[in-house]
Amino acid sequence: MSGVAGPAPVDVGTAGADDQLRWQRFHPVTPVVKGWKIFVVLLFVAGQQVSVNVTSAQRAVDAVGWWPVLALMGLVLLAGVGYSALAWRMTRYAIGDEAVHLRQGVLFRQHRAARLDRIQAIDVVQPLLARIMGLAELKVEVAGGSDSGVALSFLRESEAQELRAEILARAAGVRFGRTGAGGEGAAGVDGAGGDAPRGGGGAGAARVLAPTAPERELIAVPPGRLVASIVLSGAAIAAAVTVAAVLVVAVVMREVGPVLAAFPVLLASVGYLVQRFNSEFGFRAALSPDGIRLRHGFTSARAQTLPPGRVQAVSLVQPLLWRRRDWWRVQVNVAGYAVSEQQDESVLLPVGDREDALLALWLVLPDLGASDPRAVLDQALSGDGADGGFVTSPRRARWLDPLAWRRNGFALTERALLARSGRIVRRLTVVPHERTQSLGLVQGPWQRRLGLASFALHSTPGPVSPQVPHLDHVVAGDLMLEQAHRARTARAAAGPERWMDQLQSEADRQPAEVREAVALVAEDAARPAPPADPSSPVPPPSPSSIPPSDPPGPPAPPS
Repeated sequence: MSGVAGPAPVDVGTAGADDQLRWQRFHPVTPVVKGWKIFVVLLFVAGQQVSVNVTSAQRAVDAVGWWPVLALMGLVLLAGVGYSALAWRMTRYAIGDEAVHLRQGVLFRQHRAARLDRIQAIDVVQPLLARIMGLAELKVEVAGGSDSGVALSFLRESEAQELRAEILARAAGVRFGRTGAGGEGAAGVDGAGGDAPRGGGGAGAARVLAPTAPERELIAVPPGRLVASIVLSGAAIAAAVTVAAVLVVAVVMREVGPVLAAFPVLLASVGYLVQRFNSEFGFRAALSPDGIRLRHGFTSARAQTLPPGRVQAVSLVQPLLWRRRDWWRVQVNVAGYAVSEQQDESVLLPVGDREDALLALWLVLPDLGASDPRAVLDQALSGDGADGGFVTSPRRARWLDPLAWRRNGFALTERALLARSGRIVRRLTVVPHERTQSLGLVQGPWQRRLGLASFALHSTPGPVSPQVPHLDHVVAGDLMLEQAHRARTARAAAGPERWMDQLQSEADRQPAEVREAVALVAEDAARPAPPADPSSPVPPPSPSSIPPSDPPGPPAPPS
């Protein structure tokens, strides 16, 4: 196979653009980073087979010795790295004026293109081995489904950050070229077709770097607080109770059978707690013109930018054991992220006090549409009854929810619907009116007998499921009609996303350090960026923001 691959079979309309693209390979160490995964998978499968009959496996090892076994493992590792090396030679990427392109495949060639005008987010991910080697993966999420994005792996970390800024700049309308020895630039063309290492531009060529949007850190979660929150979580308590019960049964029965039977459940519980610590360690949130910059991860580091315009719903949750310290967890539903990645990418704040939680909510929704938003939110977080403009469940709902019937309720503001529920686990869900997808009413047999109904507000896939349980059936019907009207009105009035302008206008209610951060970021974003293409007669727009989404259409008919 030659070093330059000919055009692969692609969709109509892409072949003509190949001549204008500058195809590049990933970092040469990529096969090592990817090859060990194949080895680990095969080792895991072998371990499962050995665990079925340990005695037979031990006899086989005694018969042939350890050296053949180690040699076989070495061959498997070399085979994995060899296949990854072949796949690396067949994989190339290119950044065009309209899309991010990726060619890959050994036996079956594949050409993927992520359109710049459909980009939802661009994240920088560093698995453990890649982090040790100073490499990173660039994940380009686009609208269109769970498998519509493009993953560029692996690049040097600095190159991944530069490439991210370049893609954002191109998505904002900036055209990039390279200046040669004569000072002439190529307007909107990265170079001729063919292969080139990342960061190289040929003899006498200099690559123009896109400016990186500034940021100011606002929230940081200390490791001690994260560990304490996990220990005090419901999953940890359930795991501890299960371990104690299993040990008691095993001691009483004098058998290890209960321990072996409960081992898969315990392993899953411990795995969940470890995964949560690993993904949320070192959590930091910063303010940037292109969104909320989130950085987190222990063994696998992730740097993502959360565009507020893509957030469909926000949930603030407080378990019972967090109440003494007034800790809250903030999660969001984000349009465009794959469902399988929502667990890691939908956490806006893993744990924080009330001020941190309200600050996280304010970053997503600066204007709540209330004259005194703090009073409304305090009532929503820890209040019950009809105070603060909330409409709650009627008294007859105590037969279905004796603990939380006075707390379950909703409130409507000019900008959002607030749904409050839960007595043991407090929960507040905030949904901007223009983000409403569809509405529905749910009424079970006991609810029909009591004249109750639950109101459901459907959102994009994610951890947040907005609903108000056990309302009076007349109130629930009126709420559905009212929310449908508010959603239509908000969508019709929706214009371009001006998130930074909203933050500046509402920053007076925030602490001094937040006001200072907003002012500094707005000042940095207002500075004009230098022209990226010397031949461009007009200075390009600022590349600090992801293109705004199209104005949403009318809400779906209530179901």
